[in-house]
Amino acid sequence: MRIGLLTTGESRLWCERLVRGLPQHEFDLYTMHRERGGAARPGGGRAHRTAELWAPADDGRSYGRRERRRFAALFGELMTGICTGDGAPFAAGLYGLAELARNEGGLYAALRSETAVRAVESACRAPGASPAVQTAGVPDLLAFVDELERALRPLSLDWYDDLGAADVCHAAAGGVVALPGLLAKRFFGVPLLLTEYGVQLRAHYLAAPDARRAVRALLAAFQLRLATELYTAADTLTPGNAHARRWQERCGAPRDRLRTVYPGMEADRFATVGEAADQGDPDTLVWVGRIEPAKDLIALLHAFAEIRRAAPGTRLRLFATAVSPAYLADCRSLAAQLFPDEAANAVTVGESPVTFEEIGGPEAPSVADAYGAGRIALLSSVVEGFPITLVEAMLCGRATVSTDVGAVCEVIGGTGLVVPPRNPRALADSCLTLLRDPERTGRLGAAARARALELFTVEQNIAAFREIYLQLVAHRTPPPSRAFFTAPPEAVIPGHWTAPTWAAGAATWAAPAAGATAAAAPPPAVPAAAGPALADSPEATV
Repeated sequence: MRIGLLTTGESRLWCERLVRGLPQHEFDLYTMHRERGGAARPGGGRAHRTAELWAPADDGRSYGRRERRRFAALFGELMTGICTGDGAPFAAGLYGLAELARNEGGLYAALRSETAVRAVESACRAPGASPAVQTAGVPDLLAFVDELERALRPLSLDWYDDLGAADVCHAAAGGVVALPGLLAKRFFGVPLLLTEYGVQLRAHYLAAPDARRAVRALLAAFQLRLATELYTAADTLTPGNAHARRWQERCGAPRDRLRTVYPGMEADRFATVGEAADQGDPDTLVWVGRIEPAKDLIALLHAFAEIRRAAPGTRLRLFATAVSPAYLADCRSLAAQLFPDEAANAVTVGESPVTFEEIGGPEAPSVADAYGAGRIALLSSVVEGFPITLVEAMLCGRATVSTDVGAVCEVIGGTGLVVPPRNPRALADSCLTLLRDPERTGRLGAAARARALELFTVEQNIAAFREIYLQLVAHRTPPPSRAFFTAPPEAVIPGHWTAPTWAAGAATWAAPAAGATAAAAPPPAVPAAAGPALADSPEATV
């Protein structure tokens, strides 16, 4: 079957595994980059198209008076739905703008026009609008219109003819990325499969606070209405964990369309470390991940200070897959204060028990080697979706100590210790419990690896989507009789709608010669296919 796969650069590896794992299907890849310098596009697939949502999209087109009135009405409906929380006008405005964008060549100029700004202001001041948006000033309105134009750029893409021919449209993320799939579902009847391992609405709520309260409230309302429309329209939703599933249910997703599909990991990459007899240094704690505030390494360093008081020989190795430079500097400064360099005697060089290292270095060429450096793996996050690093540690057969955030408890399932977030003392006590009981540490590590191999492998992920694809195609309803985004009826009717001014002269020149039959020539035949289209056209009702 033919599958249109909507994705971002961030989900490149997952998409490549899916395409390679289902070679019997044809994948057309559609990638949207939301930021400059996005990740490389996924490999594989029959065809690939890319859209840069961050780049300026001015195509130089401008609307006529009729199109401007049409845009103002549709955009007003969209803003009414955003400001009042009503889904009906939001959906009507969204789909109407999509059709207008296709027929008129894009929305860039219209969405950045004064008409758009006035429509936003009117919706914010209207009765029933949320109190958080009623105080929006001119700078707030301009900032929101700029963000909304970027979010609605998928409406102006030229992908829909190809997406409409797909058997299934699979969106690998929610929010703006899934907009093309929503339109393909609405106007072509293509089944929509929506996969979310991190809920976009939740990510927006957790983003850094905007200085403008009204802008943040407007963007949150837009994301909520879009998420609700996506969850309602999708044929099947596959959240990556129960935590994401609860978010989707709260936003209106029908329970009978939900099916949890865990993300798949390549277990072979961790087999050498996971099956090795040497389970790593028993006195070394390992942390792997992005060094950023959400990971709360500050609390981890304070917890390790408590551990060192009870077990002076313990080491902490922090392996970074990516870093926030400012936060890394703060962590290094705190580590230097808490753990001055220690030396065994007066002639040796001092060494800190805490080290900051990078994956790919001489001591940790790969992620598996990083986990192999110690016997206990840590996760200290205060915010987490699906904890990929925790699954990696489990595949390596490591006992884990984690904070209770996101889907951590669902992933661990009793094979590790879980503590409250932002509680260095509880984190330190759990680590000391495992350091003092090597046998229990080994049993937990073996159980964690068995659980990860059962639930979190690429094979189970691909098998689940193979079954879902077949179910969607088997239950697909016939597409609507009137195709969307087709040429208007008048474009396929030969001749003119009205007789041109030069028709009389042409008839004189074409007069029959003397003696010839004076029968009038029949009018040009109208193709049979144009009849029903003409009946449905707006001009037919004039």
